[in-house]
This record gives sequence, C-alpha cells and structure tokens, in this order.
Amino acid sequence: MPAARPHIEPRRVPTADSVVVKEIYLSVQGESSHAGLLCAFIRLTGCHLRCTYCDSEFAFHGGARRKIADIVSEVRGLRTPMVEVTGGEPLLQPGVYPLMEALLDAGFKVLLETSGAIDVRLVPPAVHKIVDMKTPSSGEHLRNDYRNFTSMNANDELKFVIGSREDYDWAKALIAEHQLLQKPYGSLFSTVFDKLHPRELAEWVIEDRLAVRFQLQMHKYMWDPNARGV
Repeated sequence: MPAARPHIEPRRVPTADSVVVKEIYLSVQGESSHAGLLCAFIRLTGCHLRCTYCDSEFAFHGGARRKIADIVSEVRGLRTPMVEVTGGEPLLQPGVYPLMEALLDAGFKVLLETSGAIDVRLVPPAVHKIVDMKTPSSGEHLRNDYRNFTSMNANDELKFVIGSREDYDWAKALIAEHQLLQKPYGSLFSTVFDKLHPRELAEWVIEDRLAVRFQLQMHKYMWDPNARGV
C-alpha cells in the first residue's frame, strides 16, 4: 500500500491583516447540519489538492488580496448571522486565522469548510469546522491528516464524499478503526454528484445501521452544479 504523503503544517500569523479572496456571496447553505440556512460565503484562493471530483477548480488561482477589516464589512452588508470560510483550501493562507477571529468578534456564527489534509488544531474553538476527509476515488486520500480526529471538538463535523462502494467501505472501516462514532463531533456521508445515486448510499447506510448523517449537496440540485456564487 502506498505510504501517506508528508503533512502540511498549519501556519498562523497573528499579525496578518489580509487574505486572497476569490469571491464573497450570499446563498443558502447546501450541506452539513446547517443545510437550508441563509449563509454568507467567503471563498479563498488556492488549494494543494487536485481531487478528481473537485467542484471549485476556479478557486485554484486568481482572486484579489483584501484586508480582513474590509471583508468583515462586506459580509456585514449581506445581512446574515452566519458565514462560511471555504476554498480552495482556506487553511493554506496564514491570514485565515485572524480572519476567522475577526468574524467571531463581529458576532457571526463562523463555519469553516476544509479538507482533511491540514490539521485544524489552530482554528479557533468557536468555529464550526466541517472537515472533508478525502476518500479513495478523490485520488487524494493519502493526504488525509488523521491528527484531525483529536483536534476536532463538539462544534465540528467530519464529512465523507462517497463516489463508489469502495469509498463507502473505506469510510466505514476508518470510522470503526478510529472509533469516530464515539467522538463528540458528527460524521456526514454524501455522494459525489452525478457519480453515485443517493439512493444507493442511503441503502448501504440503512443496511449497516451506520449512525452517520446522510446528506445531499442541496445546492447542486437547485442550481447548475458547476455554477459559481451559489
């Protein structure tokens, strides 16, 4: 079996006052336990992964460097109490930590969508972390950093995007090996859009009596799955 690849260590720079932003927009949260709620999204530029099923390749490059204070001001103007920081992989930018702290200080409920490939131990505890563990069909599962299993807290959720029976069996075995259902955070299962019918995944979960949250990426059913700003 191939060896896991070296981990990228999280890097926090408390004095950082800017990040590179691809887009900021208002939409309905499409997944996680917050699905269906109004949410502002801050999408940061850059990602070190190249998942086969990636739906945000446009965020790999480009964007504009913006001051954290200006970002918080723009999000206030969207008039919603909840904001998600996403990417790309937002934890690649050291300024993301001061950004999340500034959003918390401004009174927002803050969500972070991050891959399972960077340890979340430096993320403020009050941030609701949605950690996307990469399954074999992503082509990046050897990048997963299992230190996340002890860095997460009761605010958080572990996400598995399932594209095949192999992915499902792999995720189920990982959950058993690390006793993830006994952790204070929840586990989410969803399908790779247009690769695996949601009914199949739901039936596997039911058959195994697996105590995970089955979910759909609602935004992909409501809008073009390749659309931006939704």
